[in-house]
Amino acid sequence: MDSEVGPLRAVLLHRPGNELKRLTPRNNDQLLFDSIPWVDRAQQEHDAFADVLRGRGVEVLLLADVLRAALEDDRAHTAGVHAAVDERHLGQTLADSLRSYLSGVDAGTLAEVLTGGLTFEELPAAEGASLVRKMHRPHDFAIDPLPNLLFTRDSSVWIADRVAISSLAMPARRRETALFDLIYAYHPRFRRAARAYGAHSAPVEGGDVMLLAPGVLAVGVGERTTAAGAESLARSVFADDLAHTVLAVPIAQERATMHLDTVCTMVDRDAVVMYPLARDSLVAFTMRPAGDGSLNVSGPEPFLHAAAEAMGIEKLRVIDTGLDPVTAEREQWDDGNNTLALAPGVVVGYERNAETNARLEEAGLEVLPIAGSELGSGRGGPRCMSCPIARDPID
Repeated sequence: MDSEVGPLRAVLLHRPGNELKRLTPRNNDQLLFDSIPWVDRAQQEHDAFADVLRGRGVEVLLLADVLRAALEDDRAHTAGVHAAVDERHLGQTLADSLRSYLSGVDAGTLAEVLTGGLTFEELPAAEGASLVRKMHRPHDFAIDPLPNLLFTRDSSVWIADRVAISSLAMPARRRETALFDLIYAYHPRFRRAARAYGAHSAPVEGGDVMLLAPGVLAVGVGERTTAAGAESLARSVFADDLAHTVLAVPIAQERATMHLDTVCTMVDRDAVVMYPLARDSLVAFTMRPAGDGSLNVSGPEPFLHAAAEAMGIEKLRVIDTGLDPVTAEREQWDDGNNTLALAPGVVVGYERNAETNARLEEAGLEVLPIAGSELGSGRGGPRCMSCPIARDPID
């Protein structure tokens, strides 16, 4: 896969499940959600999203199915149990008991525990004395749920024919790395896939990684991806001859702009939809490989100029979010920039971003609108909710 816009052939999604039902006013901030979604409606919206993709010939893989299949391998099952049970949180007695219990459950049950978590009242019957068990409230989590699995883009990203397992920055998401690590190691479909980046390297999240053109990556550096992560990813893709240029793009370290794809996404071979305030403020540091294995780093310079030069085009067409500053700010917050391209000039976007969608259509693009009133409660749009696995090359 060498671009953001080549015809999409296969994608990994996660249908909202019981992990979202774990959200409460007491924990939603900690679990990175701005509100508590209506789960049944979120599932309906997600099913409609998946149907739009299938209707355009995209193979849709669902994370729950993929994880369950991977856990049928005994080695993956063991790895899953190890990843879920944290002795530092549970203490030795309870951790040993829980490991023993989970080692005996089937793949489907373990998959549900790994994604949906486990409360202290849901633990198997007590065996031996555990101060940890006695002192926690029944609804406290012995194993935390992973509601952000909905946003499959962040946990892994495919670069050419290799997969980069993200090193996730926020504590609420770190265990996702272990899940994706075992999926790509043990699921029959992915077992032969080479790695483009190590899961335990410096923080890099998939929402910050964009394949601007064959051989050209942009990596946002902000709240989730660090400068060290961007540099490490650049070294990795240069060593594997997957890219010739990586642009490190600083973004504000705040919730509204948590990833690069919250302010900018590719919608055509030479076009982006972009938050207007970012058009003139985004800059890029350009990294290229040096002959001795080190990096040449230049910049900063305006992002749009650096990107066009690296892509070998005269300029990037920019389609602004919204029509005025207030609408632009509202629709940026509502993921108006977070589109998923199904082919050059064909994108999926939330229907609520009416003015941004209208601007895309005026620019000659086809917009496939989807509902997202509940899906967007965790701050993510169609791009965030999808991990492309295979795209055809762009012309």
